[in-house]
Amino acid sequence: MSANRPFVLTIAGLDPSGGAGILADIKTFEQHKVTGFGISTANTIQTENVFHEIQWTDTDFIIRSIETLFNSYKISTVKIGIVSSLNDLNQIISTIKNLSPSTKIVWDPVLKSTTKFEFMKIEDYSHLYKILSKIDLITPNDHEIEILFPGFISKMLYKEIKIPVNILLKGGHNETEIGTDRLFLKNEIYDLLPTEKECSEKHGSGCVLSSAIASNLAYNQTIKEACKNAKKYIEKYLSSTSTLIGYHYVQ
Repeated sequence: MSANRPFVLTIAGLDPSGGAGILADIKTFEQHKVTGFGISTANTIQTENVFHEIQWTDTDFIIRSIETLFNSYKISTVKIGIVSSLNDLNQIISTIKNLSPSTKIVWDPVLKSTTKFEFMKIEDYSHLYKILSKIDLITPNDHEIEILFPGFISKMLYKEIKIPVNILLKGGHNETEIGTDRLFLKNEIYDLLPTEKECSEKHGSGCVLSSAIASNLAYNQTIKEACKNAKKYIEKYLSSTSTLIGYHYVQ
């Protein structure tokens, strides 16, 4: 393997259509010229528009896989996708941080599929916020942020509380400012405005965006730079076809 490329790991589900999950992440990693590794948290039966079934990977198996990779490679960044519970998420993040405290972590909190299949329930918010404090960035949409932080948008809660993690709030579901992403950093709120006009909905776009950010962070870009550059990439992806599965382009 090339010593010039940083190592980036995705810990996410396996979508056989290739539009989402670890297959989409690996495609994105390759276009960003990082060496991508993948650990599957679940096998699914689905297409780009229908979700049928999920089979979760045993947590101990995931943890042993993480340990094996981290003991062999210097992994710069980890992108995390679907996991079955907060306990599993905590185990995964704690293992990563114990093995490599400097590794950056991006979590795309996919809580439900587009067909409303629920992947994870949030039942203990105190536990959730302790976990989030160990993560560098999360990338929720409007629906997910309201589950993670009830009232975040509707009551403008972000103005009143100390948020324990950097947040890129995706604008795909923003009815008043379509396509405008909002980056919440510790001391700054930064808007990422859309530049492409011909974007169309894509299955797995959140996976592609978060893995693009993870790739950029592996090249020591700041969170703001990583998000700005990832937005350029995802807009090309969203405008690549009129179907639910997009094409990846070389950077």
